[in-house]
Amino acid sequence: MAKFHSIKVQDIHRETKDCSVLSFDIPVDLKDEFKYAHGQHLTLRAFIDGQDVRRSYSLCSSPVEDQWRVAVKRINGGLFSSYVHENVKKGDVLDIMPPNGIFNTPIAPDKAKNYIVFAAGSGITPILSIIKTHLALEPDSKFQLFYLNRSVKSIIFKEEIEQLKNRYFGRLEIFHFLTKEHRSIELLNGRFTEEKLQTLAKSIIDVPAVDECFICGPESMIFLIRDELVKAGLSKDKIHFELFNTGHSEADQQRTKQILEKKVEGTEVTIIDGGKEFHFVMDDDFDNILDGALAAGADLPFACKGGVCSTCKCKVVEGTVEMKINYALDEKEVAQNLVLSCQAVPTSGKVVVDFAV
Repeated sequence: MAKFHSIKVQDIHRETKDCSVLSFDIPVDLKDEFKYAHGQHLTLRAFIDGQDVRRSYSLCSSPVEDQWRVAVKRINGGLFSSYVHENVKKGDVLDIMPPNGIFNTPIAPDKAKNYIVFAAGSGITPILSIIKTHLALEPDSKFQLFYLNRSVKSIIFKEEIEQLKNRYFGRLEIFHFLTKEHRSIELLNGRFTEEKLQTLAKSIIDVPAVDECFICGPESMIFLIRDELVKAGLSKDKIHFELFNTGHSEADQQRTKQILEKKVEGTEVTIIDGGKEFHFVMDDDFDNILDGALAAGADLPFACKGGVCSTCKCKVVEGTVEMKINYALDEKEVAQNLVLSCQAVPTSGKVVVDFAV
């Protein structure tokens, strides 16, 4: 069952012209359930014009701060982000699901680790949480931040990042890249390119010394950075990324088409959630287990429905499915029969999935 709690908005302020930061007042009796790790996200729900609308937003706060903050950037045509910017105020109540996500690595207090992090726009939110947590709990670790924005005024958390640089003097190095304003250093003008990344790898990043790399931004940027760092000698296992605003590439569309051709009509589906079972038959109107289950009346956890956030993750206990798109689960999780229900197309006559994972 999708477990939401009614949580009061403790504060809301405008960080930039199109980005609002919300702080939540988590009741004492829910703090254990809402404990989180750096890089995780919250799923928010609101009923907008009678529609159940959910979105996942990364926590920009750190667990060491005992705060729960997210940044909501307004997107043109974005139903939820527009609702937040136009309607939500201090003291309002929003439905929130406990923290989720795996965009992090364990804290290593006794190690001196070197981190490089890349972010674009609102992609800074989980990155900021990661930076704050590791700097606070790993006293000998260092970060290099490469942050892409349109202009100085559009830089989310600019002041907070500068304060971190001063607080952890010599341990946080910041490089601001701008696309709409000219910088005196040519390297910092415009988006990341193969040439720029090669220059960074040769003159600024000590690739052999890098322990972990985190990237958050659009799909094309993430894969460009990942591929160039791998070419420069960084192990792919050290590169962690989280997507936002992902669009479906031609390869994704082709894969989806091929998988849908394998879909079995009339699959009998059993959902196991919280020890209870829910049975239904897949309708021809839906191609994935999540949408089919929701249409049949099941109450299941979900957020992005785009194969990115992993909120709808479940385990295939019986039968077979294939995922159209998967940007959230790693190879180990897939090998354990974990799937994203929003992308899971049934390919057998009977499928049993368990959401208690």
